Formats: sequence, structure tokens, C-alpha cells
Amino acid sequence: MAFRSAWRSAARQLPLRLTAGTFILNSGLSKRGADQATAEGLQQFATTTYPFLGKLDAQKFAGLLSSGELAVAATLLVPVVPAAVAGVALTAFSLGTLGLYLRTQGMREEGSLRPTQQGIPLAKDVWLLGIGLSLIAEDLTEHR
Repeated sequence: MAFRSAWRSAARQLPLRLTAGTFILNSGLSKRGADQATAEGLQQFATTTYPFLGKLDAQKFAGLLSSGELAVAATLLVPVVPAAVAGVALTAFSLGTLGLYLRTQGMREEGSLRPTQQGIPLAKDVWLLGIGLSLIAEDLTEHR
């Protein structure tokens, strides 16, 4: 009976984990070996919200960002990783990107949470937050 329950849970999570995992995997792979200009652009954008990131070398920052995204993707795509662990990783990642959205000038319409054209790529990451929280909730309720 427990095996059947675990199988159902895994089947319910599969679309969520594959969708988010492959999306983040692609993002992480695209940043691997970023050239200097790309690394500097990524770092400059991130430091507008998270100034402490400016202390890193731009290439090191891009490498850490890529590695972080690949690690989050792995927690989602490797089926033996518990849903709560994958959900926590995804939730933390999405909160970081949503922090950029909320704190970077020009991402939102004045006095609103509605995104500007420039803010849409970050605002859409709210779906990652929803998936992360869903994975955590399912794992917690499954073990009760």
C-alpha cells in the first residue's frame, strides 16, 4: 500500500518536476562558460538588488549562478530526491528571482505589482514559486 501511494505521488509530481527542472537546467547550461561581457551583465543586474554579489569576480559569479541553477535542476529531475527537498530548493531559487523583480527599478508598473515589458521575464517566475510550494506541501501532507 505504501509503495502504491509513493508511486501515485511520484506520478503527480512528474509534470511539475520535469517542467521546472528542464527549464532551470537549460538556464544553467546556457550560463556555463559565459564570456566576460555576459558574466558582467549578469552580475551587474544581480547587484542592483543584491549588492554583496558585486564583491565577486564576474566570471566566478556566472559560474556560481550556473552551478546553482544546475543543482536546483538536479534536485527536481533526480527522482530519488524527496519532493520537499526539491521544493525547498526551487522555492529558494524562485524567491531570489522574484526579489530581483520586486526590487529592480523598471520591472513593475509604478505603484503596482503588474510587470512592465522588461519585468515579464522575471515576473513569470512566480510559477516556479508555486511549483516549489506545491512540492513541499504534497510531501508534508503525504508523510502525515
